[in-house]
Amino acid sequence: MKPSLSALLACVIAVPALAQDAAADWDLTNNARTRLMVAHVQFNNGLAIATRCADGGFEAVIAGLPPAGEAASRPLKIAFGDEPLHETRWTVATEDTVAVAELPAPFARKLREGGRFRVLVPNAAADGRNLMYDVQLPASSGSIDQTLTTCERPLVDPRDAELDALEEDGVPPNLGWLARPAARFPRTTYARGFAVVTCISNPDGTLRACEIESEHPREGRFGEAALTAARRARLRNLADPSAPVPTGRIAYKTAFVVQGYERPEDRQRRRDNREAERREREARRSTGGRAGSPPLYRRITCAAKRSISSSCGDI
Repeated sequence: MKPSLSALLACVIAVPALAQDAAADWDLTNNARTRLMVAHVQFNNGLAIATRCADGGFEAVIAGLPPAGEAASRPLKIAFGDEPLHETRWTVATEDTVAVAELPAPFARKLREGGRFRVLVPNAAADGRNLMYDVQLPASSGSIDQTLTTCERPLVDPRDAELDALEEDGVPPNLGWLARPAARFPRTTYARGFAVVTCISNPDGTLRACEIESEHPREGRFGEAALTAARRARLRNLADPSAPVPTGRIAYKTAFVVQGYERPEDRQRRRDNREAERREREARRSTGGRAGSPPLYRRITCAAKRSISSSCGDI
């Protein structure tokens, strides 16, 4: 059985780190045998933050949160410095006190600057009120950089601004899906997982230069499955269906779950998927096969029976 992400983090924090100036940088642990490098910091309120490069895959996590229960994902409002809190969505790890970033490299590049960092967890206090973590991050000019560069992630990336400018569904407001990325459930020992992929749109609606931004669990092959699905995906120009698709960056998330392991929110997503597909079919018929209204939901989900091909739709 593969160790969970939380177990790995616990081991990392318990093991003596490489020599670092605690006032100047994060702790760094490197295991050349397992190809695991982790930059991590832990606070006296129980919160821990880590970036890690594991066998070529990059992750960023927040640990020590209140349990998420059966939820597959959770909203966290975060802010760097004195900027306003903004809502982000994180995937819940096998250990439900750990949240995994969907776009880990941009998050890590912000962490390396240090300074004030706030995390608001909705309705997480004992009395149902919001719970706020307000910590002072040490700047990291070495440890986080090493995890990024070891995983061949740049220290400065202009794509971060492009991703920030995207709508919540991961595409520009003038684009929509003509054919969604329909991933097949990979051969894996995991019953559920996710992957986030970014691509560049071509004028004919196809995708190119696709990259796996994150996947969890790392060994689950979910990233490869989501990346393969991009080959069959197509975008459409919502502003003018007869015009080429503008070239630009898009992002999509694929969530995988084996039937029988579905949670109530997964079943609701499947119902939403069917309703979205029905509306899009009606919109295409009413416009003579041309593009209709934009997708109603935000991400892609896949439900499969073990290694059988999956059915997907926006959630």
